[in-house]
Amino acid sequence: MVQDMFDPEFYMGVYETVDPNTNARVLHFGKYRDVAECGPQQEIDLNSSQTVTLERQTFYCVPVPGDASQARVSPSTSYTPSRHKRSYEEDEDMDLHPSKQKEQHMGSGGDIHGCVEPKRLETEASAGHHLISPNCSPPLDLNFPLPGEKGPACLVKVYESWDSFKVNDVLEVYGILSVDPVLSIVNTEERDNSALDPMECMDTAEEQRVHSPPASLVPRIHVILAQKLQHINPLLPACLNEEESKTFVSNFMSELSPVRAELLGFLTHALLGDSLAAEYLILHLISTVYARRDVLPLGKFTVNLSGCPRNSIFTEHIYRIIQQLVPASYRLQMTIENMNHSRFIPHKDYAANRLVSGVLQLASNTSLVVDETQLEQGQLDTTGVHNVTALGNLITWQKVDYDFNYHQMEFPCNINVLITSEGRSLLPSDCQVHLQPQIIPPNMEEYMNSLLTAVLPSVLNKFRIYLSLLRLLDYSISDEVTKAVEEDFVEMRKNDPESITADDLHRTLLVARFLSLSAGQTTLSRERWLRAKQLEALRKVRLQQQKCVNGNEL
Repeated sequence: MVQDMFDPEFYMGVYETVDPNTNARVLHFGKYRDVAECGPQQEIDLNSSQTVTLERQTFYCVPVPGDASQARVSPSTSYTPSRHKRSYEEDEDMDLHPSKQKEQHMGSGGDIHGCVEPKRLETEASAGHHLISPNCSPPLDLNFPLPGEKGPACLVKVYESWDSFKVNDVLEVYGILSVDPVLSIVNTEERDNSALDPMECMDTAEEQRVHSPPASLVPRIHVILAQKLQHINPLLPACLNEEESKTFVSNFMSELSPVRAELLGFLTHALLGDSLAAEYLILHLISTVYARRDVLPLGKFTVNLSGCPRNSIFTEHIYRIIQQLVPASYRLQMTIENMNHSRFIPHKDYAANRLVSGVLQLASNTSLVVDETQLEQGQLDTTGVHNVTALGNLITWQKVDYDFNYHQMEFPCNINVLITSEGRSLLPSDCQVHLQPQIIPPNMEEYMNSLLTAVLPSVLNKFRIYLSLLRLLDYSISDEVTKAVEEDFVEMRKNDPESITADDLHRTLLVARFLSLSAGQTTLSRERWLRAKQLEALRKVRLQQQKCVNGNEL
């Protein structure tokens, strides 16, 4: 994911070297390199008329936050598709210790400059966040949005059409990997020299440290091809518009109804036998912002699952199950401590000239599960209030206002937020579903663990394809159905003017939309509209019953 964009940089697109003894000149191509190549007897002629200066853009990229492939809390029984590539840990090892890579590819030879590789002093900190760089300056913060993330960050150098990418886009990149140890030496020397003569260098030492980290910690990738991804589910074709993909989609759609039925059964068990809550959870998981009208995001469907047992492992296990089903997710435990001490909103650090990430800097379609059952009594400080406000704005407007000190900058997003709570959530939501457990397992831990163990890996993969694919389908309502829905709504208002509002119409249309898509239908039928009304009626009856039980709690 593109976490930050640095200023464009100039490089020598074409340069000339000269041999001082024979005066022989050679032209070199400078694209896709960090360090100019120069033979043993040659020098670069900086005054050559042949020199061409070109521009490239640098993106600072991090692994997709909450990416399921680096999930840290998945149960040991979770399924990992067999891959013939190097494992993630090996990749990481390679990136942190390029010397191993060199040995594999070059035998024991040194690099082209003939200097011995500096002894590696970098060690990965336990959080995977801070890395110690060789010149013993403070640890390098790799700026991952979520705490405890691992994996290589990298500097992606783009040579053309960089305007088509923006912060938080997820990219697939094909390019030339550069982990030249010379980069680390050059940058360390530059930093040492700039301390002697501040006029020599416009960048602050801090900026240099952040923008030119050791290549062993933050490898460079010089892009030959880059494409923005529609989704990050490896079980689906990257682009669904191509011919081969259409066959994949039509084959999957033909077996959609048994997959939906199995998923509904699986989620019903997870929600302790509550099939209504399971229906709404499916609708929530396939929801996505499909358009914006003025400032209103259309298609967001934040569900507040109330009635969750307090401080129980139930909410943690519900998250684990969602984590197994979606490509990227994060569980935000809403404790006073977390609210007051976490950094939710990304902000600009002008000294280092970079965007410092925050928990809410997430890629499109990430599932954010906010666990409010953890909330104790206590006092929110200024940071806490800011964080809760930011969370509310994310839910209501699907945007995060990044802090640029002198002004705020609005970054639209598309995040699926599920709130688990005891009573009604303190946060806004589009739809509150009160959990009605039909079974109370004597051992919750055992019951929830056995659910994931019992699902076949092939079935789990079908659930994963189902949830990703349905988000990407188009949907429309014909004029005649629109007319029928309007008439029906007028009728409903007549019968019950007190409790039926415009919000109810909007929500029922959303439920109908995702109900249709969940059955593989891309247009609204009368049956689905009636089913949506039925689900909404059942949901409201529950809330009414709860009100009667608890007085004014909801």
